[in-house]
Amino acid sequence: MTAMTEINFDDAPVERVLHLLKVEELDVDLYRGPRNPGGKGRVFGGQVIGQALMAATGSVDHDRICHSLHAYFMRAGDENYPIIYRVERDYDGGSFSNRRVIAMQRGKPILNMTASFQKQESGFEHQADMPDVPGPDELLNEQQLAASLGDAVPERLRAFFTRPRPIEMRPVTPWTPVDPKPMPPVSHIWFRAAGPTGDDQILQRAILAYASDMSLLGTCMKPHGISWMKPGMQTASLDHAVWLHGEVKADEWMLYATDSDWSGAGRGFNRGKIFNRKGELIASTAQEGLIRFRADKAKG
Repeated sequence: MTAMTEINFDDAPVERVLHLLKVEELDVDLYRGPRNPGGKGRVFGGQVIGQALMAATGSVDHDRICHSLHAYFMRAGDENYPIIYRVERDYDGGSFSNRRVIAMQRGKPILNMTASFQKQESGFEHQADMPDVPGPDELLNEQQLAASLGDAVPERLRAFFTRPRPIEMRPVTPWTPVDPKPMPPVSHIWFRAAGPTGDDQILQRAILAYASDMSLLGTCMKPHGISWMKPGMQTASLDHAVWLHGEVKADEWMLYATDSDWSGAGRGFNRGKIFNRKGELIASTAQEGLIRFRADKAKG
């Protein structure tokens, strides 16, 4: 781990997520996830999900691949501390295994996750069609879009918006949290790891789980012309589910197509489909998140 922390993650941003997903085995079914180097404030939810999946995978036979996970966030993670993962081996059957993971910081749970694993087999096949949208080669990534906004981005946030990221994202229809306009609750974003990630499907699926938390919650905010940057807005993932349908190549372009059918009661519901460049549906997602406006926090 020492060698990894000496890497300049700005020069090799994909190494950041590879570093984060290398959980350390402390004891049988007990793991520690590394801190995000240079991270401040609240831990990114996708990091906790990805690390929890890697911990769960450590207790499963190698011929079983994760096909679904369901996670509930209870507390915000703190970047100042590593995260401890306890794995419970709830079930091992002839074809499926089920694992329950509790993520903890300073003695308190921050996430509960259940993951199901299956031996590979063939079966009846059908899938949704991939949306007909421009390809990634025709689009700008988020850093380029942020740079094009110039002084519209507050100075205190410019480094955040333009920093190198381990996951490159290219939205089909640009939407900025700086000055959002009401739009339909639909989004299409191409994404991929910002560098080679190898062929290990365990790691590939963990990277996809990490990235699946990006941009999803923003979908339910679009029709209201709000974002996490609006003074007084309180936003957070409440629960998150991923179904993995096929082989993942995280360093190749994937299309994240999301929509939102509902928001209310301070919450918003979001769904996603992830396609590879060939149009194959490789994953589906769903998430409910907190989108609460606090008038008492809007001042100052």
